[in-house]
Parts: sequence; structure tokens; C-alpha cells
Amino acid sequence: MKKHSVLSIKCLIVLGLLVSLLSGCGAGGWGDLGTTIKSYPLESVNKDGKATSYVYRAEGQTVPEVAAGLSEERQPDQISAEDSERMFLVYNDEWYHLQQDPDNSEDTLIEVDSKEYVQKNYDSSFLEGYIAASIIGNMFDSLGRSGTYRGYSSKDVYKPNQGTYSKPTTSDKKMTPPLTVEKKGLITRRGNTSNSSSSKRSDDTIFNRGTTPSKGSISKGSDSGSGSSIFGSSKKSISKPKTRIGSGKISRRGRR
Repeated sequence: MKKHSVLSIKCLIVLGLLVSLLSGCGAGGWGDLGTTIKSYPLESVNKDGKATSYVYRAEGQTVPEVAAGLSEERQPDQISAEDSERMFLVYNDEWYHLQQDPDNSEDTLIEVDSKEYVQKNYDSSFLEGYIAASIIGNMFDSLGRSGTYRGYSSKDVYKPNQGTYSKPTTSDKKMTPPLTVEKKGLITRRGNTSNSSSSKRSDDTIFNRGTTPSKGSISKGSDSGSGSSIFGSSKKSISKPKTRIGSGKISRRGRR
């Protein structure tokens, strides 16, 4: 009876841990970005205390396509109207600013800004054309107009008030989780390796076969009968085929 009680308590503890982990993953922040197999590469970083901005590149995808994929994986508090050049996805702790790359119109730049970065750098009047006035008011009520920044795609014209953008370092890439969306995978055939010493390896598959092909051979049995072959284990006597002598005749066919 005691064993059953202990087992029940253990099960309850395990279930409680699982529930807490799942709720923690859905509470907001980087945990909501998903666990898919393809990620957008980190292109640029601007950090000044809690004011952070990370820029990713979505190659060969339009702004509406990227917005649809991101919002499907993590539902935003508000999303701006569909636009081919610029869209915003507003979350509780950060803003996604999707911009068509001015240097490559086939790519989309994904700027992930913290609330502090938006407050210190963005032009509030510029955001009013995309986001509800109530949200803009809450963001800039105590700061007034704030900066003149209008996004990474125009950073050379409308510069951020604080910090400068730079290429991500190795530590930046390790500290910042990749921004991910669902994409299709690709199966490729593995190349052969040269470190195989046996005729058949344990990891041989239809995609990766050993580099030392096994060659078969047919051997003729020895005179002593100890050899083996596919024709038998002992040598058999070979006699000449019987023939008979006859006469033949070659005649030419007549023409029709």
C-alpha cells in the first residue's frame, strides 16, 4: 500500500514539473519563438543597456509572407495592415518591425526591438501610421515625441538616438536565440568517408555505404577436394562430348 502511495506522489510531482515548463515556454519572450528546424540568420545588433535591437534577414520572402509565418507561430497583441514594404507586430515585451530590404527587394529585414529601444529611438508620429493610437500613447506618454528613428532599412537617414548597429559577434550569436519559422527540409545523400577499415560498417545505410566495396569471387575447387566453389566442393572429371562424322552440303537459295 505504501509503494502505491509513493508512486502516486512521484507521478504528481512529474506532472507538476511538466505543467510548469509548458506554462513557462508560453509566457512570452524568446520562449515563444518556436522550435522549428530552420532559422533566420542574425545580421546586425544594436545594444545600449535594456534598449536592444536585433536584425534578421529572411531571404527570398516578402514582408506579408514573413508576417504571416511569425504571427501564426506567435500571436501578436496587434499587427499592422498588410503592406509589401513595411509591417509591425506588437508584443508585450518587444516589437517586430518587418521591412523590405532597399538593397534587395526580394529579402525582408526583421528588426526585433525591445520596448526600451522603441521608446528611446522611434518617431512616435511615424508609428501612428501603423499602430493604434492607444498603444502609441502608452509607449510615449511620458517621453513625448522621442527620436526620429524609422527602422533599420533607413538607419543611415534616420539614425537611432543611442547606440550604433554593428555586425553580430560570436558572443552575440550565442546569447541571442535564433528567430525561427517553419520551413521545408531537404534530404541529401551523404558523401563517402575514408576512415572505414572493415568491409561493412555498423552505420551503413542506403544513403551512406562503406567506401570499401565487398568484391565476390568464384574459385575452382582444388585437386584434393578441400576447396569450395559455387559448383561444388569436389573436382569432377571432365570427358569430351560425343560427336559423329557426317557429310554436309551447302546450297544457294534461288531467287524468287
